[in-house]
Order: sequence, then structure tokens, then C-alpha cells
Amino acid sequence: MAIDMAKSERLGDWLPKEEKEIEDFRRIVAATAMARNARWHPETVSFQRLLETNPVPRMELERAIAEAVGEGRTLGYRNRDELLRVVDFLLTYAPPFSEQSMVVCPLNAVLDWLMCMPSGYAFFRRPEVNVHMRALLDAWSRFLSAPESRTHLNAEKNGWLSDAAIEKLGLQEYCWAPGEPYGGFPSWNAFFTRKFRDAARPVASPDDDRVIVNACESTPYHFSVGATATDKFWMKSQPYSLGDMFGHRDQALVDHFTGGTVYQAFLSAFNYHRWHAPVPGTVVHAYLVPGTYYSCMEGVGEDPEGLNDSQGYTTAVATRAVIVIDHGDAVLGQVACLFVGMAEVSSCVIAVEEGQRVEKGQELGHFQYGGSTWCLVTGAELGFDLHHAPGSGEVVRVNASLATLR
Repeated sequence: MAIDMAKSERLGDWLPKEEKEIEDFRRIVAATAMARNARWHPETVSFQRLLETNPVPRMELERAIAEAVGEGRTLGYRNRDELLRVVDFLLTYAPPFSEQSMVVCPLNAVLDWLMCMPSGYAFFRRPEVNVHMRALLDAWSRFLSAPESRTHLNAEKNGWLSDAAIEKLGLQEYCWAPGEPYGGFPSWNAFFTRKFRDAARPVASPDDDRVIVNACESTPYHFSVGATATDKFWMKSQPYSLGDMFGHRDQALVDHFTGGTVYQAFLSAFNYHRWHAPVPGTVVHAYLVPGTYYSCMEGVGEDPEGLNDSQGYTTAVATRAVIVIDHGDAVLGQVACLFVGMAEVSSCVIAVEEGQRVEKGQELGHFQYGGSTWCLVTGAELGFDLHHAPGSGEVVRVNASLATLR
């Protein structure tokens, strides 16, 4: 049984919901990229070399561009060379704030229609392509971790410290320095992974181990019971394939959760981007699973990458962190968390080690840039408290009560 909690629309405010606004963004960044005369980053040159010397991925990319143009999509670029110019420009781009048409994932916006063209599905699943996508995203992340990325960390209209942004983000709940330049943040990444002030998100029922808390500030998306070890995760019904989710690292781990429950929720561009322990216990697994960055499932409608169909699919194919906590209770046993990086989220940073004792609500790690989606996996019978009606789109706070052991 699966309960789908999401509507068919772009989720999380990472991209504008209106296609016209994304088209305008693509035209602007493409025109800017075409006008500059700068030496390309080594990562872009390397990607260009891959395409020049490998006919199949080159064919797939060029056909994806042609297919999108043939469908009447406004890309802003006309061919592979122009796309690479745009990609290279975005490696030193810091997203501005916008109340109406904010683009937090600029590369996602540029690749938006290529990802869901017939040739694009194949292109973005290629391991060699994803090696280069990772290198490009690492280069962008290095820029976002440098002082030069603070272009829009100010109080101007498109600044992330403007009155409108402060209200939208709820910055009064976070640790920052309003009186200092750039809010006291040394980089864009430092701003985006900002921490809550003490007591902003208290741990629900800290002394009651039967209460499982929410690991991420996130919106309920999907709930499924009877998860199988191997399933057709690419189906629209979004079954969860545990072996693929855990990266086929430990069959005993897969066996432990087979038949269990999977709860999935997604993060917004405006949410807190750190992860916390849903239960107290000992960390028995903490590892990264490399994967794809812009692969989406063959779906229908605008932007399948951001639609319902691809959210579940990404748990088996996207780059993700796996953390399993042994609660020690004979009934609850182990609880697994998957923190899934999608699109521009090129790094999942784990802050705990195997064998370490953690308390409920303790920080486990964070997404290096932004956030995406996460799953709680358990074999115990839980009563979930989703706080709002399914599909409401409202956020469940981190460390709030999520479920109770029955």
C-alpha cells in the first residue's frame, strides 16, 4: 500500500512554478554567457573533451537539444557549444533572492527540458557523464564556499538579507549577525547551511524513546508499507527498492528492512538543510552512495525531474547518504535515514561515524548546497503523525514528533 501526498507541480521552490519565468531566466543567462570572453574552467574543458571524443553521449546530448527545440521549448541556447558556455558561466554564479521568480538551482533550470527528452533520459544516466557532472558541481560548490559567492548576501531588493527575504526565510530563528557585512556569513554555502538558534527547534518528547522525531525540516511526500528488497523503482506507483536505495552494500541491512515502512519528505529552498537523529542510539552504518545528478524518470507533464514520479526514483539512483541507527530497543530495532542529493546538491556531508552514540535530535550532517529529499525506513510498526492533511504542502519542523512506536 502506498499513499501519495504530493501534487503534480514543481516542488520545493527550487525553481519557479511558471515555465515562462524559467524561460526568461534561461534567455538572460545564455545572453550573458555568450557575451563574455573568459577562459573556461578546467572542468568544462574536460566535459567538452568527453563529448568531442565519445560519439554516443555527444549524439544523445545534441539530439536532446534538438528534441526540446522541436517541441517548441525555449532553451536560450541552440547547440552543444552554447550550452557549455552557459554551464561554464554558472560555475561562478550566486543565485539572487526573488519573491516572485526565484531560481535557486540555475543549472537545473538550464537543463530542465533536456532531462525529460527521450535522448536526455539516456544521456544523464551515463556513468561517464555523471563523473563530469560531479566535477562541474564540485567546482561550483568551491565557488559557493568562497567569499566571492556573497554577491547577494545583502539587504538590497534581490538580497538574501532584505526585509522580504528575512521574513520568507524566518531568519530571526537562525544564527547570524545582522550588524555585520554579509550577515557574518563567510560564504554562500555558510549562509545556506545556517544553523537554528538554541531552542528554535526543541526535540519532541526527549525522554520518551517511543517518539520518533523528524530528521529534516521538510514536507510530507510519500508513505509506503511492505517495502521489498528489489522492486521496479522506475514505475509511476513509486515502489521503493531497498537494495538499490542502500547501494547494495550489505545484504543483511536490506534483509533487516524488507517488508518495512518508508516515509519520504522533500526540502524547500527556504528550509533548514541539516539532518538530525530521529531516535537515540548507536550509528551502525554511515556512508555515501554515489549516483546520478540530473537523471529523471520518464513521466508526463511539465518538468518530470521535479514532479512526483522522479522523487521516489531518485532514492535509488541519485547521490545519497545512508545513516542507520540502532536504537537498542527490541521492538524498534534499527532505523535508517537516506538523505538524497538531487540536481545541484552535489555533496551530502556526514557528521557522525559508525560506532558513535547519538541522542535524539543530534545533528547527523547536512546538504552542502541546498537540499532535496529524504527517507525514514523502519521495520517497526509506527503510528505516523504528519501534522497536516496529506497534500497540504505544509512543512513538518525538524525535531518535531513524526511517529510513535506502537
